[in-house]
This record gives sequence, C-alpha cells and structure tokens, in this order.
Amino acid sequence: MREPPSAIDTDDLLAVVRSEWDAGVVRAEHVPLGFGAHHWAGYDESRPVLFVTFDRLQPARSAEDLEAAYTGAIALCRAGLDFVLAPLPSRSGSPIVRFSDGAVSCTPWQQGKSGGELDVAWTNDALTRLHAVAPPEGIPRWKPLVARDFAAAVERRAEQPWGPGPYADTARNAVRDHLAALDRWVARYHELATHARRRPWVVTHGEPHSDNQLLTRRGRFLLDWESLMLAPPERDLGVLLDAGAQVDAEPEMIEMFDLQWRLDEIQQYVTWFAAEHQGTEDDRIALAGLLDELNRE
Repeated sequence: MREPPSAIDTDDLLAVVRSEWDAGVVRAEHVPLGFGAHHWAGYDESRPVLFVTFDRLQPARSAEDLEAAYTGAIALCRAGLDFVLAPLPSRSGSPIVRFSDGAVSCTPWQQGKSGGELDVAWTNDALTRLHAVAPPEGIPRWKPLVARDFAAAVERRAEQPWGPGPYADTARNAVRDHLAALDRWVARYHELATHARRRPWVVTHGEPHSDNQLLTRRGRFLLDWESLMLAPPERDLGVLLDAGAQVDAEPEMIEMFDLQWRLDEIQQYVTWFAAEHQGTEDDRIALAGLLDELNRE
C-alpha cells in the first residue's frame, strides 16, 4: 500500500518485531509497495535486515489460513525449493503474530528488483518444480472465493448510498451499470468450480507474476506466499499464457481462475468504496482497479 495504515503505531509494531523476531532492529520505515498488505523495512544500526508485513484478516483469509500458508512456504524452502523466499518463524514458532486487526510477519531482507517483463523460462521452471513437490501438511485448500448469491448481495448494497468519500458515487454507479454482467460472471464461475473438483490438484502460489518476483545477486525469488494453496495447476498458469508461453492447461480452468480474480477484486472494491474513504493515492488505485475489472474483456 502507498500510505501507512493510520490505525497502526509504528513504535508498537517495532516492539512486536523486536520481541518476536530480532531485538537488534532499532527502527521501522514504511515501504510504499504492492497493494493489499502494508510493508516496512526493519533496520539495525546500519542497514535493513527484515521485510515486515502486516496482513489484514478477512473472511476469505483467516489467521489460521495465513499461518498455514506461511508455514507451508517455510516447509517448501526447507524441502529444497531455493526460489521460495519464506517468512521467518517468530519466537513462538509461528510465522505470524496477531496484531491490531491483522497479523505481522517478517522475511529476511533481500536487496533486489521486482516487476517488469516476466522471465518466462524462469517462471515456468519454478512453477514446474512447485507443482511437482509433495504438498506440505496443512496448507489451505482452494474453494470458491465468492458466494453464489454475490451478485444479488451487490445489487442490494448498490441500492444504498456508499461512502462517504470522493469516489463513492463513481464506484457505485459503475457497479450498478454492470449488475447483469456480474450475475453472468458469478453463475459461470460456480459452474466451472464444479469441474475444478475433478482436476488434479497441486501446490500453487496463486500470484506468480513479475511483481511477486525479486531478482537479487543471489538469484531470483518468488515472494508473497500468503496465497499458497492446494488447487488445480491452472491457478498459476495464466501468467505464462498471458506472456505467450505454451503450457499444458485446461481452458475452462484458466477461465475460472480469471473469473475468480475479477470477482474477488470487485468484491474487495465494493467493500472499500461502500465505506468511508478520503481520496488517497490508494483510493485512486483502487477505483482504477474496480473500473478495469468491470470493463475489461
């Protein structure tokens, strides 16, 4: 996220990091990266040593699921998947510590560069290795992210005023203009979800795009393992197809996970703009994301 969360005191966060991970961390600076979680660089006396993440908990992402995903990433790293940049266990043994309305985790700091054009060969190799590994015990299993009555629930919500905030009416009107399409997307998503249960399931990352890859002097890493899940392999393969790669994927499963992305994004943005907001940079990015998901092919 671009702005630090107003409800979190940096000194309180720093105290958690020092007590649970590294007493040598003396300050934390918010890092404006990504969209969804908040991040800080944790510094010792001279340099950053920890990448600190705060994940808000949601109905679709409980503390138990987050802990299981991060624990699974640690297991994958220990099993020899050297591209997995996994969180560090806290002093309690868990990779997460409950804090405010979410959970804190810490990953070793790695200096590098993310984003840009996808390295197709590296991504294909990493996903092939990931999909072939034995599933770590207890990792979350995929299930539909939006309910069958999601379109009807959004329609009811759109009958009421949203906000307050500068983008409330724009967001609400855009959603109301797409209610019929939303109903079709939800129906098709759940139709395809019944087929997903008959597919082979493997360990998947969920979002292996270039923004979740970090190129360092030690090599390239795959980041953000909170989305680790047992699921059909197509959950990971859309990024390769978008980059023009030839992969063995079932088209209906590619369609389902594309619909899942669209519907989950809309679900989060409806909640966002139905609530109070201020017109921050994060709000502007969220509005652009909502309009893109409503209007893209």
